[in-house]
Parts: sequence; structure tokens; C-alpha cells
Amino acid sequence: MRGMETTARLPEALQPGTDNGFVWPIRVYYEDTDAGGIVFYANYLKFFERARTEWLRGCGIDQHRLAAETGALFVVRSTAVDYRAPARLDDVLTIVSRVTRLGRASVDFEQAAWRGELLLVTSHIRVACVEQTALRPIPVPDDVHAALRRGPGKDRAAVSTATR
Repeated sequence: MRGMETTARLPEALQPGTDNGFVWPIRVYYEDTDAGGIVFYANYLKFFERARTEWLRGCGIDQHRLAAETGALFVVRSTAVDYRAPARLDDVLTIVSRVTRLGRASVDFEQAAWRGELLLVTSHIRVACVEQTALRPIPVPDDVHAALRRGPGKDRAAVSTATR
């Protein structure tokens, strides 16, 4: 992978420091690395999950309350990940997340892991809204859908108690 370390550029929306993506910092800990001292490939999915969870919080959505009050859960439906360069112990990564499609029962994300200006990993992740008991797809509740459409940090005054 060392030979793959280039300064590949993504569309501006997934570059750190732009206003179009939600940015979440992650530090690489020893537990995140493999025997070779680099981040174990599956751990990028954990990093992306944390960033999406913080994105939801930033939208004003409390997932525990959402499940308790509406029975709705968000679950990963599919992933596609491209590994370009490794991260190592103590690296500080920037995870950039952007919604590419907001459907009635699912949300598509593009996410990228950066170390400074170096693009490490890209992903396309589809998250589905399901009913917590049957785990069958259901529409995203209207107030939650509106909050997701607004995005993190936007006016949350109109969001219901299920999302605060």
C-alpha cells in the first residue's frame, strides 16, 4: 500500500475543510491496528459508523429516543469500501461524511478518511430505516426526514421529541 500513497483528490464535498460534508476527527489507537501496525481494514467501518452517528446527533436525532418513541432503527444495508493508503497508530484522521441520497426508507452516504491532505479510504454506505421488532423497512418518520434534509447544525427547533 505504500506505493499507493498519493494525494488523490475527491470532489470538493468530501474534502476536509469544505462546508458540504460533516467532519469528525478520529485518533487511531493500538486496538485499531493489526500485527503490521496499520489500521485493520474493518475498523474503517467503525470509524465511518461513529461519524454517521455524530452526524445524526448533529441533526438533533437521539437514536435511543427514536427507537423508543417510533420503533424506528437505522441499520447498514450495504457498503462498498476502497482502500487507498494505510493509517497507523496515533494518526489523527478526518472522517468526512456526505449524504448523496435521502429516500423515504434509506439514506446513502459517501464517506472518506483523510490524514491531512492524504486520502486513505472512500466508501459508499446505504443505511435503511427498519421497524425494531420485525426489522422490516419502514419510512423514515417525517420529522426525522426533515431533520436529515436540513443536515447537522441547522435549525432544529421544529424537530419533534423523537429527534431531540
